[in-house]
Amino acid sequence: MALPKSSIRSTGRLEVSGGCWNALMELKSCSNEIVIFFLNSQSDIGPDYCRAIDIITRNCWPAMLTSLGFTAKEGNILRGYCDASSAPSPGGLAVIYQPQVFKVLA
Repeated sequence: MALPKSSIRSTGRLEVSGGCWNALMELKSCSNEIVIFFLNSQSDIGPDYCRAIDIITRNCWPAMLTSLGFTAKEGNILRGYCDASSAPSPGGLAVIYQPQVFKVLA
């Protein structure tokens, strides 16, 4: 069975588009660290994982992140953490990222 042309184009776009598939596999391998990050607001999300987060959140289709069970908002939080942790810290101090948590009152 042959794939429709649009399907072939879509797959090619993902492959060319900044290594989306490779980044997705990298991110899948660090899902435990990401879950701990959201539970404790602290984790050791290393530079390789941050690079994968950056590629997926900036260059790939939003559905790629949700395919791992993370929302777009969680992707933005992860990208903010990685952006903050990759920036040089003044005086060599460590960056601690505290995501804002909002309660919905019903």
